[in-house]
Amino acid sequence: MAHVVVLGAGTGGMPAAYELREILGKGHDITVINERDYFQFIPSNPWIAVGWRTRSDISFPIEKYLSRKKIKFIASRCNKIDANGSKLHMDNGEVVNYDYLIIATGPKLFFDEVEGSGPHGGHTQSVCDVTHAEQAYEAYQKLLEKGSGHIVVGAMPAASCFGPAYEFAFILDADMRKRKVRDKFKMTYVTSEPYIGHLGLGGVGDSKGMLESELRNHHINWITNAKTHKVEAGKLFTTELTAKGEVEEEHEIAFDFAMMLPAFKGVEAVAAVEGLCNPRGFVIVDELHRSPKYKNIYSAGVCIAIPPLEATPVATGMPKTGYMIESMVTSAVHNIADEIAGKEPHTTGTWSTICLADFGDSGAAFVAIPQIPPRNMVWAKKGKWVHLAKIAFEKYFIRKMKKGSSEPFYEKSIMKMLGITRLND
Repeated sequence: MAHVVVLGAGTGGMPAAYELREILGKGHDITVINERDYFQFIPSNPWIAVGWRTRSDISFPIEKYLSRKKIKFIASRCNKIDANGSKLHMDNGEVVNYDYLIIATGPKLFFDEVEGSGPHGGHTQSVCDVTHAEQAYEAYQKLLEKGSGHIVVGAMPAASCFGPAYEFAFILDADMRKRKVRDKFKMTYVTSEPYIGHLGLGGVGDSKGMLESELRNHHINWITNAKTHKVEAGKLFTTELTAKGEVEEEHEIAFDFAMMLPAFKGVEAVAAVEGLCNPRGFVIVDELHRSPKYKNIYSAGVCIAIPPLEATPVATGMPKTGYMIESMVTSAVHNIADEIAGKEPHTTGTWSTICLADFGDSGAAFVAIPQIPPRNMVWAKKGKWVHLAKIAFEKYFIRKMKKGSSEPFYEKSIMKMLGITRLND
């Protein structure tokens, strides 16, 4: 009997646990460890930040649902990974032994990289966590009470997930239009991307033209190649660079409300393991999603190391999106199952990307197969249907996590008809 531990219970960890149970059956033990005792559907956080959702709408207690699948749950922080001894040392004093470990912790939000940023003692808001999104909503309500001002939304240097920044800008715009106060507020999008719609991916289809058009139509100005280096109360300091990396202009931007996505790093316990991670603390994996140094450690999701697609004047990271993460998880789970069965692991993920970016009352959908160019398929469309599809997906994914199924048959069948699969043949 093998014991497989999943470290993290987000959009990677929860599906990993369910897939492990489905493939391994009841003959092996599965444990999920997470610092918090609740699951949160992070893609819905921009809606929380404008009051369109509450915490209870997008989160639920983890243990109740994992226990139905005979999966053990430990709500505690992992302080140390003893990779050589295959042990986890927990904050509650417990020591957990494992035969195989899947690291799916997500990232550390590294606000400290830019002085004065972040919601805890800093001057910018975040939608990367449900608590942060709630704080952003409180700040937004105060802004509305003020009645006018300048809103800054964007992404810091070395950020790697730009979609939520675009979404939040457009969702804010939509909410203010519904309140009939949009004309009272100026909006500026400030991003480390070399151009609008780069997304850390070198663009997807005509994402540049599409998103520039949307920003113009919604009266949102923008600054690209923005190397933001300091934030003070009501002021954001950023250096705009040229394509050659030379200084184009220094900006001192006064704001009344700012939401800037931070750079990511690996969480402390993971980053501290010798030979497991790159210098920023992201887990180094091979095509099997297995650590080259520790053969019983696998990793999936935002916490893995993927080099930037290309050199950019201001550092930009490679995003790890929802379906891509599910592809990673399925690959890792199949390979662990093969190892337990005494077979040679061989399964690789497609790293296909499906992104539904909500604009509040419309949206844009992007498909890239695989995510990293050259691609076999690139597709981008926009319309009100994307907004409705994002709402439907939110309900569907949360229901799937409560029910305990990672990829129901009908989902797999529909995706296959569209030419989208999690695993390579």
